[in-house]
Parts: sequence; structure tokens; C-alpha cells
Amino acid sequence: MLKRFIWVVVATVFFALQTVVPSASALEINADTRTVPLNDKGENTTLSIKQYKQGKRLFNQTCSQCHAEGITKTDFNVSLSSEDLSGATPSRNNLAALVDFMKHPTTYDGETAIAEVHPSMESADLFAEMRNLSDDDLEAIAGYILIQPKIVGDRWGGGKVIR
Repeated sequence: MLKRFIWVVVATVFFALQTVVPSASALEINADTRTVPLNDKGENTTLSIKQYKQGKRLFNQTCSQCHAEGITKTDFNVSLSSEDLSGATPSRNNLAALVDFMKHPTTYDGETAIAEVHPSMESADLFAEMRNLSDDDLEAIAGYILIQPKIVGDRWGGGKVIR
């Protein structure tokens, strides 16, 4: 009987603490990790924790169907890795370029507009997930994409085949 009473007390204390002590939130990422290239002029910007979390949430809601873990399910040769973003024409390895891509997407070589097949602000009438995104939302998504290689390393955009 005493043993059962002790277990009840331990369980009660445990569950009571769960309501009082906040659960661990997402890893608090330092400012160096949250600093990303702003444009192709060499300027940088540091995203806030709030922007990073917003970018993560929005990426998971709008982009992860095709870009889970930074891959591109429709073309495994082109990922969201730092290497692939910098190799695109125009380069997409900075916040401004990624936002521009989300507004007006083009093929990897920059030659052909692909808004009719890739979600973008230009094709929001076709892709409902883009309809309610603001410029701030696009910047948060772009920042998240640029931060991920710093956090998960080579696993971001993995699964690549030879170009």
C-alpha cells in the first residue's frame, strides 16, 4: 500500500511540474548562425529568433512537400544546399535572390520562367499556399533556407546525384 502511495505522489508531482515548467522550445540559435548574406554586394543581415521560427514554420507549410530536408523531389540534381544555390544563374545564395526567386522563379540556368510549375507569388492563383505570404514571410523562408546548412550541414540538400 505504501509503495502504491509513493508512486501516486511521484506521478502527481511529475505531472504538476509539467504544467508549471515550460517545455524546452526550439534550439536557441546564436547570432552568428542566424547571420546570412543579404545580397550579392557582400552585405549580411541577422535574422531574429522569431524570424527563424517563422521561416521554419512557413517552409514546412509551403515548401517542404517538394523540398523536404533541402532536396528537390522533382530534380535531385538541384537542391537547396549552399553549393547549389550559389551555382544557379543568377546566384540564389542570398536573401534578396531567394526572395526574388520565390516571386519570379526561373530554371537553374536562369533562362526560362517556371512560375506555371513552381509555386511563386507570380502564380499564387495556381498555388494556394503562396496567396497569403507577405514579403516578410518570403524573407523568413529565405533566411531559414540559408541558415539550415549551418545547422544540419551536408544533410541539408542531401541525396544529390551527379550533375
